[in-house]
Amino acid sequence: MKKFLLMFVLGFLLIALAACGSSDNNESKEGGNGDSEGSGGKLEELKEAGTVTIGFANEEPYAYQDDNGELKGAAVDIAAAVFKELGVNEMDAKLADFGQLIPGLKAGQFDVITAGMAINSDRCKNAAFGEPEMKYGEGLIVQKGNPLNLKSYTDIADNPDVKVSVMAGATENEFLKTEGVSEDQIQSADDIPATFSAVESGRADATTGTEMTIKMALESSNSDKLEFVEGFEQPDVEGVPSYGAAAFHLDNTDLRDAYNEKLAELKEDGTVAELLEKNGFSEANNMVEPGITTEKICNGEL
Repeated sequence: MKKFLLMFVLGFLLIALAACGSSDNNESKEGGNGDSEGSGGKLEELKEAGTVTIGFANEEPYAYQDDNGELKGAAVDIAAAVFKELGVNEMDAKLADFGQLIPGLKAGQFDVITAGMAINSDRCKNAAFGEPEMKYGEGLIVQKGNPLNLKSYTDIADNPDVKVSVMAGATENEFLKTEGVSEDQIQSADDIPATFSAVESGRADATTGTEMTIKMALESSNSDKLEFVEGFEQPDVEGVPSYGAAAFHLDNTDLRDAYNEKLAELKEDGTVAELLEKNGFSEANNMVEPGITTEKICNGEL
């Protein structure tokens, strides 16, 4: 009888322990996702730290580092205003080559990338874009006097001897190809100054980028060997005009959604327009029209 009672008690204890273990495992699984209820999510993590890590590329006037090492630009100012509304007042700025922003985001090096990066369907597969913050077109820079009379991407395509230097990872690489420019005409460079150097030295005949970026970069360079092509013919390709936005890790949609909510408020009260104007853009040409959404751009509806 004693043996029987002992076996009964032991069996009961084993069943009870197994049930507790199952309950603990289920609770652990439910709480393991950063976006799940009760976990707080990425935003709460950033609020607790008081700092958000920002990835950016030196591309004035979107996001760049000034001579004092300070992070500036339209995209930076907008992100700072949004995160302040979210209760995160400090930004830890991380400089990266433009082509390394999304890989760095995916690797967890940044909480968000803000560089006026154009939203497109391919990038949407690798990053969770916020709603559009600005729109912009394309521009072309050539040697002084425009000796080859280049006025469009098709002019480059029509002359196979023309070489064009483009920043690695920039959307212009695909725009050029879509307009008929062959891959062997396109030279890759790390940043805007490197593309300018290629044209100045004669290694390339032209460079292209978003209009405001290369126009302001040319003004800052004080180069007497280059000129901005006035009357440049905008390419009739998907993605032009481009719409720039901040981007987040695909797992951090809670942070993206909170960011979008405050961004909408700052658009509504005029703050975004004011910050664009402050950085050389214009409300008339660069504000995003109502009805333009990231979802539509990612799905190819626009």
